[in-house]
Amino acid sequence: MGLPFGLSVFAVGVAALAIITLAAGVKIVPQGYVYTVERFGRYARTLDAGLGLITPFVERVGRKVNVMEQVIDVPSQQAFTRDNAGVTIDAVVFYQVLDAARASYEVSSLDLAATTLTMTNIRTVVGSMDLDQLLAHRDEINERLLRVMDAAASPWGVKINRIEIKDIVLPADLAGAMARQMKAEREKRASILEAEGQRAAEILRAEGRKQSAILEAEGRREAAFRDAEARERSAEAEAAATGMVSRAIAEGDIAAANFLVAEKYVDAVRAIATAPNQRVVVVPIEAAALAGTLGGIGELTRSVFGDGAAAPRRAGSPPNVAPPRA
Repeated sequence: MGLPFGLSVFAVGVAALAIITLAAGVKIVPQGYVYTVERFGRYARTLDAGLGLITPFVERVGRKVNVMEQVIDVPSQQAFTRDNAGVTIDAVVFYQVLDAARASYEVSSLDLAATTLTMTNIRTVVGSMDLDQLLAHRDEINERLLRVMDAAASPWGVKINRIEIKDIVLPADLAGAMARQMKAEREKRASILEAEGQRAAEILRAEGRKQSAILEAEGRREAAFRDAEARERSAEAEAAATGMVSRAIAEGDIAAANFLVAEKYVDAVRAIATAPNQRVVVVPIEAAALAGTLGGIGELTRSVFGDGAAAPRRAGSPPNVAPPRA
């Protein structure tokens, strides 16, 4: 016996309601997200990634929060440095939600709040620095912004991981002035390096001249010592020869004196004859004196080597004249 139609409809409705209720109580949370659960409009708990259950008609999913690291592209804005230089700055912010409940219920719009806070702090940091310091210390700017932003976003359950200044755009006139300044600075360094190179070269040349002068002076001193020694030896030889002649004269040997006089006489004539500025030499020489001198030389030779050692007289030469014996 079948059920009445009305009872059948009721059973079907109850079954459908049960299915709908069960489906409403089962929630699948994707990886990288967490769901907040509200009970009668008030936060109750958080559903992590995976399969989650809620009480139908009593609880509902409040916010679907992304807990992965996210990036906010901060719009370009103009800021003024401490020395009143206007610059345009672009930045990006990397953050991550650590507490979904506070990120959902402590701040109305997290992205807008983070963007506005970043822009405000950028203007504050830029206003406390000079232009040269701003351009040369981007890491310092990023660090200061990160500290301020992380402290401000902590009540929202958000961790600010990094803040990066993408670009600092200067006005055209200011950029041109800086380019000219950089060029002048480089030219200055080049001039300094060139002057230092010339100075080093002059010092090296002066050192070279000094060493050359020292060596030349040492050479002159050595040459002077050698010349003095040679003159000393020559004087000693001359003194020895003079002594020998003196002893010969003292012993009555006049031929030695004649030989010495003849040698000096011939050397003097040779010096006059070989002078470079003379072409014709006229010397008034008495033949008898010359003959007597040469005779003295011959007599000295015979006394030393004997009569047979005298060479035969060549035709045209003056005869040997011996001095008269006493």
